[in-house]
Amino acid sequence: MEEIRTSEQYRDAVKSGRVVAEFYATWCPDCRRIEPYLGEWEEKYRGQFTMVRVNRDEVPDLAEELQILGIPTFLVYEEGREVKRLFSRDAKSKEQVENFLDQAYA
Repeated sequence: MEEIRTSEQYRDAVKSGRVVAEFYATWCPDCRRIEPYLGEWEEKYRGQFTMVRVNRDEVPDLAEELQILGIPTFLVYEEGREVKRLFSRDAKSKEQVENFLDQAYA
């Protein structure tokens, strides 16, 4: 899974196709709880969409611009346009995130 480190890299990553971006922080307990499943999800949804990760503390201007108020937050893009969002209060467990990803492009 690609780790995004700059705003420019983020814009390039989400500008075409179907992309799901996860915003996280290393100190976030909910982020750490779901982290072991990222590889599983990347494999499960291969061919449906690409997944990327952004450490919100490393790119704070981007997080502010996108109004990332809680973490983890998942943003779903289609051809550069945000179409769905799942944020911290609803992204605490594997099941909650997986249900969201199952319906990301439904």
